[in-house]
Amino acid sequence: MRPGRARSAASAAAPSPRPRPRRSPAPPPPPPRLPGLSRPGPGPRAAEPAGAGRPRARRPPARGTMKVEFAPLHIPLARRLQTAAVLQWVLSFLLLAQVCIGIIVVLIVHNYWFLYVPYLTWLCLDWRTPEQGGRRSNWVRSWTVWRYFKDYFPIHLIKTWDLDPSHNYIFGFHPHGVLVAGAFGNFCTNHSDFEELFPGFTAYLHVLPFWFRCPLFREYLMTSGSVSVSKKSVSYVLSKEGGGNISVIVLGGAEESLDAHPGKFTLFIRQRKGFVKVALTHGASLVPVFSFGENELFKQVNNPEGSWLRTVQEKLQKIMGFALPLFHARGIFQYNFGLMPYRKPIHTVVGRPIPVHRTPHPSPGQIEELHQTYMEELRKLFEAHKRKYGIPEHETLIFK
Repeated sequence: MRPGRARSAASAAAPSPRPRPRRSPAPPPPPPRLPGLSRPGPGPRAAEPAGAGRPRARRPPARGTMKVEFAPLHIPLARRLQTAAVLQWVLSFLLLAQVCIGIIVVLIVHNYWFLYVPYLTWLCLDWRTPEQGGRRSNWVRSWTVWRYFKDYFPIHLIKTWDLDPSHNYIFGFHPHGVLVAGAFGNFCTNHSDFEELFPGFTAYLHVLPFWFRCPLFREYLMTSGSVSVSKKSVSYVLSKEGGGNISVIVLGGAEESLDAHPGKFTLFIRQRKGFVKVALTHGASLVPVFSFGENELFKQVNNPEGSWLRTVQEKLQKIMGFALPLFHARGIFQYNFGLMPYRKPIHTVVGRPIPVHRTPHPSPGQIEELHQTYMEELRKLFEAHKRKYGIPEHETLIFK
């Protein structure tokens, strides 16, 4: 064999070397990281917590959405009757006067003269009755509907001082709230504890004279023991001989209802001095009364002083004589929105009487001095009882 062939055979028998793998081109360097910027791209995946395989909890509704909470179907009959009692009271307060005026208009338009002529004649003859003690009806005041009305909230009357039945008194009721539920429940029905706590007394709730100008409605209003808040009306009650008469005056009036927001205690009283002059003229003792929970029954559209809404409300109040607060609370069958008041307890606390010496012609200085004394006693009453009814220590009365 030739040597060349031997070498070629040997080389064929030897294994050929493996080809070297090609190197992939190096990736481009990352862009320089600027200070204050996060690293681009998703970061490392965090370890899943234990129980990641469980179904996720239901997310709460998005902010701004309202979930309607309906009243349960199976509730005691008494609570349904309480709701019905308060519903008719709210509708009476808001609509009954307009309905009564509408009835008279319909009678006139359809010429039912034999109905409206006798009544209008009677109205002319009876026009001064709301300023002369009214015409209360114990039968109406004792209706069962008022017991359910009182138990809806419920309404409580608390006495802190004994009163002398041989004297007359002025109860300054605070705050006004939206619909003055505490004053009505305690002093306009026979189902409160008034007769037990103040035996020998007769209470008269003084309301705006405007309501007694509404035909038919005025008759219904007087049956509750309500009378006009005019100076003549208050003087008539306090002039009764023998004592035992109480004039209940919601001193804040319509202006104060515009500040009736939950958690706020703003009282419109600094300019209210007429009741002080009447008290001095007749020698009637002044008694501060604070109704805890009155401002919690309704929510009001935000109307801070200086806002366009508050400006419009104040102008309408000056024109019409009563305020128009834009309030809302709960409904009949749901708890989120409506004109029914919330079920919040009302505790009406009657304070210590302030003795007043009879002064037929009081001077401005005497009126101012007694007015300051009244505001001090009212503040003391609030501070002494606020913790019992869940009011924080730092809250106090704001006098306007």
